Amino acid sequence: MNGVIDKDWWRGAVVYQIYPRSYQDSNGDGIGDLDGIRTRLDYIASLGADAVWISPFFKSPMKDFGYDVSDYRDIDPMFGDLAAFDSMIEHAHALGLKIIIDLVLSHTSDQHSWFAESSSSRDNDRADWYVWADAKPDGSPPNNWLSIFGGPGWSWHSTRCQYYQHNFLSSQPDLNFHNPLVQDAMLDVARFWLERGVDGFRLDTINFYFSDQQLRDNPALPPEQRNADIAPAVNPYNHQNHLYDKNQPENIAFLKRLRACMDEFPAATAVGEIGDAQYGMDLLREYTAGEDRMHMCYTFDFLCPEQPTATRVAKVLEQFEADAPDSWVCWAFSNHDVVRHASRWGLAAPSAIPHLKMLASLLMSMRGSVCLYQGEELGLPEADIPFEKLQDPYGIAFWPKFKGRDGCRTPMVWDSTKLNAGFSDATPWLPVPDTHTTLAVDKLEGVSDSLLEHYRRFIEFRRSQPALIKGTLERIQVIDKLLTFQRTHNGTTIYCAFNMSEQPVRCDVDSDQPLALLPNTGFDAALEERTLVVPASGAAYVTLG
Repeated sequence: MNGVIDKDWWRGAVVYQIYPRSYQDSNGDGIGDLDGIRTRLDYIASLGADAVWISPFFKSPMKDFGYDVSDYRDIDPMFGDLAAFDSMIEHAHALGLKIIIDLVLSHTSDQHSWFAESSSSRDNDRADWYVWADAKPDGSPPNNWLSIFGGPGWSWHSTRCQYYQHNFLSSQPDLNFHNPLVQDAMLDVARFWLERGVDGFRLDTINFYFSDQQLRDNPALPPEQRNADIAPAVNPYNHQNHLYDKNQPENIAFLKRLRACMDEFPAATAVGEIGDAQYGMDLLREYTAGEDRMHMCYTFDFLCPEQPTATRVAKVLEQFEADAPDSWVCWAFSNHDVVRHASRWGLAAPSAIPHLKMLASLLMSMRGSVCLYQGEELGLPEADIPFEKLQDPYGIAFWPKFKGRDGCRTPMVWDSTKLNAGFSDATPWLPVPDTHTTLAVDKLEGVSDSLLEHYRRFIEFRRSQPALIKGTLERIQVIDKLLTFQRTHNGTTIYCAFNMSEQPVRCDVDSDQPLALLPNTGFDAALEERTLVVPASGAAYVTLG
């Protein structure tokens, strides 16, 4: 080791997301934990990932499964303790893995000591740490803001005789970021974990920190503009244009404070979750501009129901390059909040494995960093959870048209020969579907044509090609169902082609430079002089020059 710190490690990194309740149970209670994660880090390192993003493990009443924090500086006992966290992060760093933790800043649990104090009166030291407002003269909420989880975005508190705002569950009151002391407290939380050795943060709902101080009503959104990427189509939240309950301009100043805090540490990074269907690209550009805001953000462009086609992917990439050329995005196809993409895009059948391989390679070839959600490397489909076993309050509220997020949160499957596929010796908090057990790691590991081995092979190939990690992206083209673009870095250009059809496609490579087909990609493409032959549901990579 030469001691040189790569402050730019996040740019083009492959980040593997873990939902801790569902990764590995180490103590036999049916719930995953930090010690369980530690024992599985070698597997993640073997995939070739650069970092691990761990969803919340803070102390919490778990009404929203950790996204309702009651103590930011402690581990919930179901996951372990600070010693377990320290052991986990030490092992990760020994394997060369960075650790990114999920930081939920916009709201707390109603069981947090801050809220207990704030709600006790109107004149205590934390009286304005949350968003409080008087009722209208008729006793109704202050305005028309709604909760993503259904119903009004306000709840009445009988002690203060005021309403408090909550963008999510009524047990998740929103903090008042207009109060500088709240900002200071959250920066102290960030510093606490950075000093403990974390390498960065995934910032939950980064555009929800501030709401309009005038509490103006959101205008209605015309039906043709409604988008169900963030909330299900059955949710009236989609009926509003959310101009005032989030996306406020004051957010920029706080993000600069947070970045300054992170810059006190050698190579910390932050990826923000932008929860907004209408303004995602604009916010990404604003939140990542320059060197004093967030390092990167991710939007919901490929977390939506619409299956990627060559035309649609090209449109997203062209918009990104045109509207946010200096920004850095973190792409994802799946996460803990959306239907797994194998099911969402109708690719859950064994015959669809080639298409999933092609899409995985596409994901890791676009300009940006990448988030892989646990189990997508196995091709796990969405689990069908019966109503009586649902845990997610979101799904319970909107059943049966929307079944919630439990279907993508079921336990990781490790060993098809063991109870609960090796996740736990006890009854797991969510059931392990038989359809998942057949795709367990032991079934796919070492099988050369499996999806798992394709992920490993392609990540290794990608690591050997800096142009795919940090290069520019240009010359986006669509030829029928073939998507092509070029990545360039330090004088090396790679022509990338992705066949989204079920037939081989031939295309001429528009370059007068010498061409060479890159090997070890996992695809049987061919180069006939200057004509590229891309197999059905396949990809090809050609160096120019």
